[in-house]
Amino acid sequence: MNSGGRNILGLALVAVVGLSFMGLTPRLVELDTVLDLTVYMIMAILALSLALIWGYGGILCFGQSAFFGLGAYTYAIAMFNIGESTVPLLLAIILPAAFAALLGYFMFYGRISDVYLGVITLTVTLILFNSINSTAGPEFHIGSARLGGFNGIPGIPPLNFPGNKSAAIDLEGMFYIATASLLATYFGLRLLLASRFGRVIVGIRENERRAELLGYDPRAYKLATFTIGGALAGFAGCLFANWGNFVSPTIFGLAQSAQIIIWVIVGGRGTLIGPILGCIGIQWLNAALGANQPSGGSDWWSKIFANAPLILGIILVAFVLLVPKGLVPTLADLGQSLVRLRRRREKRGFEPQQAE
Repeated sequence: MNSGGRNILGLALVAVVGLSFMGLTPRLVELDTVLDLTVYMIMAILALSLALIWGYGGILCFGQSAFFGLGAYTYAIAMFNIGESTVPLLLAIILPAAFAALLGYFMFYGRISDVYLGVITLTVTLILFNSINSTAGPEFHIGSARLGGFNGIPGIPPLNFPGNKSAAIDLEGMFYIATASLLATYFGLRLLLASRFGRVIVGIRENERRAELLGYDPRAYKLATFTIGGALAGFAGCLFANWGNFVSPTIFGLAQSAQIIIWVIVGGRGTLIGPILGCIGIQWLNAALGANQPSGGSDWWSKIFANAPLILGIILVAFVLLVPKGLVPTLADLGQSLVRLRRRREKRGFEPQQAE
């Protein structure tokens, strides 16, 4: 089977698995499990936003949580002032995209090198964290929405059906929206990367100077990629604010920024399915370690689970050192090696028969 056939088969498999998961999960598991799976789907969209920017665009961004947090806060503030979710949802996508476009313009057209891109995006995230964290007083408000400082903004109204604010979407509906959004994001990015634009940004990632000599403007393509990634992260932030009905400055924190990068590294750069699997797997592992942590006891098992974050960190470091390409590329390489080995064996078994 050629590469085109494998791609079509892979897309069909993802579609079947995704639609089956979306349709069957609420009928087979408890509501609290559906709630956990919903946030996994939301965070997977966030992982895809960095997968596009870093994995395909070659732009190492430590500030993806900045766009994520802007989307969440924009939705919360707009929702308290407007009351109907259609405009807040659009604003939660447009504002982070505009902020990414403005920040990206100064970085890319200023010819900032890759290392300093990471430093600048990380600095912007820390500035937003400290700024929002210092708005605890009653004087800090935008319209009727109080920012709340380190206490965050609680009681955020949920999404509603467009134009009908009395028809709020419940928790099960949020699962359907999050899963459908993840599938739409995945297939949308696959379509984008298969287009001329996608081939150009990958070419720029591989050799920016050569792409420039061929007549392309790397700055414009990088800016467009960065803006699309910011919009996706803002959309994920909007869904996250709906999931928890709460948002706080920790959404801009260093832990959140590092987590997104780890998802992409573990799943595999240069893929889309890899960051999804890395995101869901690490979140599940983190939740499992926390859920199984005993409340007391002096046995060795209690001592192990008392250091669950340390265990998770060791697992992640070992994974990155042993599987530097990431999970999906490593499995793909292993599969290709097995296929080549099988073909060699078949060829060796065929040659003596021909000689006879």
